[in-house]
Amino acid sequence: MTTGPTTLSPWLVRPPAAASRARLFCFPFAGSGASAFSAWPADLDGVEVCPVQFPGRENRLGHPHYGSYEHLADELAEHLAPLLDRPFAFFAHCAGALPAYETVLRLAARNLPAPACLVVSGQAAPHDAARDRMLTLTEPELRAEIETFVRGRGIEPRPDMIDLGLLVLQRDHAAATAYRRTEPARVDCPVDVVHWQDDPDVTLADLQGWRHYADPVEFRVIEGGHYAFMDAPDALRKLLTRRL
Repeated sequence: MTTGPTTLSPWLVRPPAAASRARLFCFPFAGSGASAFSAWPADLDGVEVCPVQFPGRENRLGHPHYGSYEHLADELAEHLAPLLDRPFAFFAHCAGALPAYETVLRLAARNLPAPACLVVSGQAAPHDAARDRMLTLTEPELRAEIETFVRGRGIEPRPDMIDLGLLVLQRDHAAATAYRRTEPARVDCPVDVVHWQDDPDVTLADLQGWRHYADPVEFRVIEGGHYAFMDAPDALRKLLTRRL
């Protein structure tokens, strides 16, 4: 096994571990960053957890926003290429599944390795993505959603925190609104689709469009609400490492 790069990329929150047998690249949901995975262990049975940090948030707040999922995927394919020297998989929650999927397509276009699996969580397929309820909310409604989310994580929201979160979310939503893929394009890897049993907004039926994107496509129902992935439950950990 080659050692690969060990310096820190702005796209990752920590330098890659040379000794890992495999890597799991984790894509955050709209409005969030790599801190969505802060409660995850750094290693899952020898699989290195690599949270991806999009520009325009958290420690990359001063970097220009990525603008579109297509541009984001182009950038990611380039920057992740040196790290694909061992088995790897993608995990992406909610809207993060869309640039993750686009990145898989771009890896193939560059003749780079394909992931062992693309795991998407709580997100309708790309051709159904425009139906997302969050994209229809007004600014006051989005602000209320952020406040509810922050309180759900045990934090009392400050006005400046909500203002910043709203700015990031609105920019991400602009990219999501502009994204259009009317016809499925298949990826050359398995796709595992996670439905959260107590998710009030995304049903198992909403996820069925992923059937058109790969062979095989498998569906898993895991206990918990929409953001339960943040606590890395055992059922999700086992799913993420089973192909690596």
